[in-house]
Amino acid sequence: MIVRNLSAAVVFTCLLATSGVETRFSHSAEVPAPQKETPPPPEWVKERLASVDKKLDGNIKDLVALYQHLHANPELSLMEMKTASHLAEEMRKLGYTVAEKVGGNGIVAVLKNGPGPVVLIRTDLDALPIVEQTGLPYASKVKVKDKAGVEVGVMHACGHDLHMTSWVGTAGVLASMKDKWSGTVVFIGQPAEEVIAGARMMLDDGLYKRFPKPDYALALHSDPQAPVGTVSFSEGLSLAASDTIDIVVKGKGGHGAAPHVSVDPIVLAARIILDLQTIVSREVNPQDPCVITVGSIHGGTKHNIIPNEVLLQLTVRTTKNEVRDHVLKAIERMVKAAAVSARAPEPDIRVNLDHYTPATFNDVALARKCAAVFRGVLGDENVRTRRPVMGAEDFGRFSEGKTPIFMYFLGTISKEKFDASEKPGGLPLPGMHTDAYAPLPEPSIRAGVRTMSLAAMNLMPKEK
Repeated sequence: MIVRNLSAAVVFTCLLATSGVETRFSHSAEVPAPQKETPPPPEWVKERLASVDKKLDGNIKDLVALYQHLHANPELSLMEMKTASHLAEEMRKLGYTVAEKVGGNGIVAVLKNGPGPVVLIRTDLDALPIVEQTGLPYASKVKVKDKAGVEVGVMHACGHDLHMTSWVGTAGVLASMKDKWSGTVVFIGQPAEEVIAGARMMLDDGLYKRFPKPDYALALHSDPQAPVGTVSFSEGLSLAASDTIDIVVKGKGGHGAAPHVSVDPIVLAARIILDLQTIVSREVNPQDPCVITVGSIHGGTKHNIIPNEVLLQLTVRTTKNEVRDHVLKAIERMVKAAAVSARAPEPDIRVNLDHYTPATFNDVALARKCAAVFRGVLGDENVRTRRPVMGAEDFGRFSEGKTPIFMYFLGTISKEKFDASEKPGGLPLPGMHTDAYAPLPEPSIRAGVRTMSLAAMNLMPKEK
């Protein structure tokens, strides 16, 4: 939340949890994977896993060094030029055909290996405007000016550095084991995930027209609240749709000691923030998950000056199109009605469709097929299903054209820290988008490469 120079400000977040929906990324949302519905691990998993591990043993120092470099040199959304260039060079070294500047700073690396399915494997590239406080020797000290010209710290607080490293490691495994699979892999480095724009940008730039269109699309995401060596996933609905809304609440400025001759937009903004929560509590079916959060409020310059306007920045999360439509209309209705009641000018309301993403739905058959491989790699007890969460990801856009997609979550925390957090009085683990999130690099990278490379091979079997 950002509050600047406000004479009055209230920011209120309403999270509506329903049965079957967990509203935070948490290991407590996980349940054992349904063994009866998940096919057994393929017979070849153990044999190929030994080859993957041998490859990893030879490369793990380089991969950890890559991770530390990426972590120490993060770039904000839409600014990922150096990151993309670095990854493009890594992929060329592995023998991939690489295209850069696809949808902004996106990269596409293709490796053709005979007839067979096309499998897309995605990583995201961007970091967040957070000042890192992990104390790691390779912690980010980067500070840059954002798009608004404000100097901010930059940190990989969502694990994208781990995603990228696992992505490069998986590319290396597949390039070295071409005798074990047949088909085409398309590795994409997606920019601007944190602003939910990069997937659309790449698709609009002809991703599925200029390059082989995938039969399957895979991605992993770090989990800051699960122990390393575990994975979790959802079947069907996995992540919510997300909308970004800017509201300019207008008033009539004046002296703080004479509010009766002014129209105070700060008081009006506070009223609107509270009014919006009744949309969730009184207009949306309690069985339908919905979140309306005012994450930022800006207004005013001095203690005794009533400003002319206040800016509210909202995120809205839904899982059904009809709920989304109703909520967006209700926000407009309530904001305009509040302005009328306060004798204020009509507010400006802007839904930023460039930063909209639909809900992410994992293909059930694909999820179960990959889970079977994960069980062979990590063991039954380390593969778990998770309830959907209200977080959002634009990976769901890659299902365009009805491509089956699957995203899973990778545990990244040492078992010691995890166990300590579970004890009475234990300190909670840092979550995503926090300045203290620090994945355990080497074992997390190993787990990411092992699971992703074998899942991809399973989708591209070598004909006997």
